[in-house]
Amino acid sequence: MTCVSLRFDRGTLRLDADDLGGMDDVLWDERTACWRAPAHRYQHLLARLRRQAVALDDAIGRRVATSTGPWQEPSLRSYQHDALDAWRAFGGRGVVVLPTGAGKTRVAIAALSRAKTSALLLCPTRALLGQWRRELQQWYGGAIGVVGDGESQLEPVTVMTFASAYRRMDQLGDRFGVVVVDEVHHFGGQGQSEALEMCAAPFRMGLTATAPRPGSSADQRLCSLVGPVVFELGVRDLAGSHLAPFQVPRLFVHLAPDEEQAYARLQLPFEELRRALLRVHPGSDYASIVRAISRTPGGYDILLNHHKAVNLATFPRAKRKLVASLLHRHRADKTLVFTAFADHAYSIAIDNFVPVVTAEVKRAERDAILERYRDGRYRCVVSARVLNEGIDVPDASVAIVVGGVLGSREFIQRIGRVLRPAPGKSAVVYELVTAGTDDDKRSEQRRKSLVA
Repeated sequence: MTCVSLRFDRGTLRLDADDLGGMDDVLWDERTACWRAPAHRYQHLLARLRRQAVALDDAIGRRVATSTGPWQEPSLRSYQHDALDAWRAFGGRGVVVLPTGAGKTRVAIAALSRAKTSALLLCPTRALLGQWRRELQQWYGGAIGVVGDGESQLEPVTVMTFASAYRRMDQLGDRFGVVVVDEVHHFGGQGQSEALEMCAAPFRMGLTATAPRPGSSADQRLCSLVGPVVFELGVRDLAGSHLAPFQVPRLFVHLAPDEEQAYARLQLPFEELRRALLRVHPGSDYASIVRAISRTPGGYDILLNHHKAVNLATFPRAKRKLVASLLHRHRADKTLVFTAFADHAYSIAIDNFVPVVTAEVKRAERDAILERYRDGRYRCVVSARVLNEGIDVPDASVAIVVGGVLGSREFIQRIGRVLRPAPGKSAVVYELVTAGTDDDKRSEQRRKSLVA
């Protein structure tokens, strides 16, 4: 009988055996004279080895099976039960797609409370670390580890940022039996997806409000690393019942004459090249066009001026004035203001004497701002992108989207920030649009995605 020793080694599976040639994902490593496989294929490889009736020494299985302390299972709504059941039916692997405010976190905690094994929670931002820790503390009686934002404490249940996981998973990839990935769509590209490749956790749950398009490369990537989409509901499915009813009025502004002249001068070379490229390559997306222009003579200057034009169209003087008017109108409401760029957020904060949260804001200041916002001492917070994901404020009812350049996913996430239900609540999301500019075109694309 063939004897196989299975170990975790520097982000990969190490298999010591006489001959494993022909097995999926298994390659011979001449440098260390052993067989190796990607760590995220652990469960698949284990099943193959067991079917072959080999004598298996599985050191990874002993590590990931670490039990955890006492759990209390949260109550679930009917659709949350359905999501959890679907995930379990797919063998504890897959992506749950629910709108922001619909309780994805609760589904994950219910899954962890049933698994009762070592668990890793991955989240994209430092702000989400504290939120996940607070949520877990309500349902889990043991110590909770945190890795990221200046902390480095490992426990059988640990919360970690994507960046920390990318740096440390080659050493920690065999510590956890289940991994929950919040905002899992971030791993649809290459980026930091090596963090999941180096993790051997057999059970995986991805959470997102905006899954990649079915059949796309991002969808296939997530299917390999986490599992397929096993359950999906959209904003329109739950608004008015489990989410607050909402409306998204568009408020148009126009460039001032001097701004209009500057915009035309900066944008025209880009538009001419884009139209020429589309005639040769119909259907090219924005990223492909930018790459093609960057390779043309003078392309760098054309793109630089294009970005200046986008900046101008995204935050002209008329938008700045309109934001002040809306904040005055809603001074009694909990309001979130979203901008495309950080300098726009700082301008609004200075104009209206409201706190700002950007990537440059230090942890202590950020936490203090969000805490004062939650308890009502602050009625408004302005941010560029930090608050797109994760902030949990059930009574926030007004959002002002001043500008966005990251597409429909960003827009849907921002809408979701004010949809958490509360008695008698009705939410409004103002979308500010500069007519006749690239900002107008982006708005049209976002609206089509929302309707779809």
